[in-house]
Amino acid sequence: MRRTRSPRFLSRWTAGAASLLCVFALASAPSYGAQDRPATAATYTNPVSTGAVDTFPDPAMIRGKDGLWYAYGTQNPVKQSEGEDGERMLPILRSADMVTWEYAGEVFTPANKPAWHNGSRLWAPEVRYASGLYHLYYSVPGRNTVGLVTSATPTGPWTDRGAVLPSPSGCPTGNIDQAQFTDTDGTPYLYWGSYDTVCVAKLNADLSRTEGEVTQVARGRRAEGAFVVRREDFYYLFYSDAGCCDGAYSGYQVKVGRSTSPTGPFTDDEGTDLMALTSKAGVVAGANGNRWIGPGHNSLQTDLAGQDWLVYHGIPAESPDLAPASNGTLKLTRRPMLIDRLDWIDGWPVVRAGTGPSDGPTAAPVTAWATGGTFNEGGLSGWRAEGGTPAGWAVENDPDARGHAVHTPGATGTSAAYLVAAGRAPADLRAEADLRVTKAGGAAGLTVAYRDPGNRIVAWLDRARGALVTDVRVGGRSRGEQVTALPPGFSWGTWNNVSVEIRGKRLTAEVTGDRLRDPVALQSRDLPAAAARKGAVGAVARGAGAAADNVGAAALYRPVTKRVAVTPPGRLLTGHSDEFDTATVPGTSAGSPWQWVRGPAAGVAMTGGGLSWPTQNAELHLGGNTASVLLRDAPEGDFTVETKLRFTPGQVAQQAGLVLYENDDRWFKLVHSVLPLTNGDGAVLDVSEFGKEGERPTTTPPTAVANAPMFGGPTADTMWLRMTYHQDTAHGEHEVRASTSRDGVHWSTGSVWTLPVRGELRTGLVSLNRAGATADFDYVRTYATP
Repeated sequence: MRRTRSPRFLSRWTAGAASLLCVFALASAPSYGAQDRPATAATYTNPVSTGAVDTFPDPAMIRGKDGLWYAYGTQNPVKQSEGEDGERMLPILRSADMVTWEYAGEVFTPANKPAWHNGSRLWAPEVRYASGLYHLYYSVPGRNTVGLVTSATPTGPWTDRGAVLPSPSGCPTGNIDQAQFTDTDGTPYLYWGSYDTVCVAKLNADLSRTEGEVTQVARGRRAEGAFVVRREDFYYLFYSDAGCCDGAYSGYQVKVGRSTSPTGPFTDDEGTDLMALTSKAGVVAGANGNRWIGPGHNSLQTDLAGQDWLVYHGIPAESPDLAPASNGTLKLTRRPMLIDRLDWIDGWPVVRAGTGPSDGPTAAPVTAWATGGTFNEGGLSGWRAEGGTPAGWAVENDPDARGHAVHTPGATGTSAAYLVAAGRAPADLRAEADLRVTKAGGAAGLTVAYRDPGNRIVAWLDRARGALVTDVRVGGRSRGEQVTALPPGFSWGTWNNVSVEIRGKRLTAEVTGDRLRDPVALQSRDLPAAAARKGAVGAVARGAGAAADNVGAAALYRPVTKRVAVTPPGRLLTGHSDEFDTATVPGTSAGSPWQWVRGPAAGVAMTGGGLSWPTQNAELHLGGNTASVLLRDAPEGDFTVETKLRFTPGQVAQQAGLVLYENDDRWFKLVHSVLPLTNGDGAVLDVSEFGKEGERPTTTPPTAVANAPMFGGPTADTMWLRMTYHQDTAHGEHEVRASTSRDGVHWSTGSVWTLPVRGELRTGLVSLNRAGATADFDYVRTYATP
């Protein structure tokens, strides 16, 4: 059953969306044609991988030099619906518009899988383009390392480059979930890690091995799935935590921290160091109560208008599990590919202004230019040549870029030659081109706001100066050049992407290998008013060796600047609240609105205007239901329940907090908890743990066997905990969102757990799992939902 939410629901719950084919494709992969100039779809509906594959976990995406988009996923049984029992090893998809995908092969087959894998399954691909090659990194969990293959085209054939990490790697972690990033000084890095720690180290010059010091940059319960981008003055480390792959009980969320250095320290949006031994805020995408469970393991892609998109997987509530594969030996969670608009608000990324994953028709990425083209049709129709040696422009072809424009200068070869697309681009635009300069004295450029050679803006890759140079001319006179050195070792003779964005009178230009927000040169400048205008877009050549491809411009995206507001709790429901200002322990006197399950708990007392409750050596977990629970009836309708908790646990498993309880096998729980750090030499994590327990829907009959957490904001000795309840009557579900605070004013709003409605929930408290700590509850307050 597909589930969608009304705008009112979202407001209430959210924090804040030629035909030359690739002839080097794998022999096992069919060849597919595609449009060169697709019409941008008006809308799309997640999952975008529908129709191509049944599942596509841990997706990574890149725009190939042929102008198409390619996505890569974790090894999975992606063709079950076609009767296939086995898995495809790092499957590949291809698209002309980012939303309609076709199968394009796989990286490995049983025939060409390297022996050094020792039969391991292969996970979490990461793709980059550098020095003329596609670099695809992937996890080899059976060898506890990361592998690398390279290819001249996005679909192979792939050359095995072996393991990227030494053994030991220098990181106390599972050596998976790698991400590559290159800094503006040209230094390449690899991030990797799982099972609680993320690390980073430099890569060697050919990006094939880590070297030097290994730095830990993030810790958290199952922190993994790193992806790093640079935006303005910050480096952003995206990651996921909790459980990725447990069907309807997957607590995955995408979170983020930022730093002024690629090696950290990274902090979340509440200022908490990602290395701190606590849970973290900074939720980018989490479950919002619609059909998508456990959204996580992201990459990022930018459309032709400059809008960023989060690329990630989610689990459909109506069908969370795949059928057993590999003759019944492999049981996996279904995780198709989703994309959603990524907004940057007050310096922080968040999906759809905080509304979370989309589940209905949504405005699609811009994947067609207003003007420009890919040259894949084989000629220069629709382009005009101006300036020096106009006859020098021609179209050549290669297996990766397909058609592209090259310029051969005349005898003098000193003046700029322009190749301009028909039509005009808007004044506020994003333009881009793939450029290369194969001769030492040459330069290739992207021109925008072009009217003639004396009235235009050019962003040059100037090989003679070793720099990105922006040059603005108005009325035949230069209004100044700005020069940004490119790093030593810059690969001039292979494709590099140059983009220009103009908003008002502000121009931003950057150079990347692959459009993945890792610029090796970044430049911003103010334009004179006469230069910030509509005009043509095109390529420019000076001297010998210049070539251009994928040249075009589209209207610049309109940024979303405000999060969707969080609706605060409504009026206090005094009949469902307690200030704990009496001397009588709740639930121990006649007429008390409180009742105990397995209580009163030993040692519970009223002290200092609060309820003092020592933790118990008892559990509320699957079949081990021995803990006391203090409960009272919940109000009718939607509500928020809140407590102020003073709690300083010192041992693993101690926890205390709120519960919404139906019975021992069906509940939601938000607690301050202590969990061990995997491979942490005895270190423990204080976490805001938001869990649920209930029947797993895919068992027959559904049985109460499942329990899973997700993790909220940072903890403190004094915390405020909230659970906000909504009954989705249309779909018969309890929906609960958790929020935490360390001052009672500023709240870290988390994600949503759901359970089918079977019976009534009651509000309550717990203090359990291991003796030795004491929870002091100042109050329980229940508020109506406005």
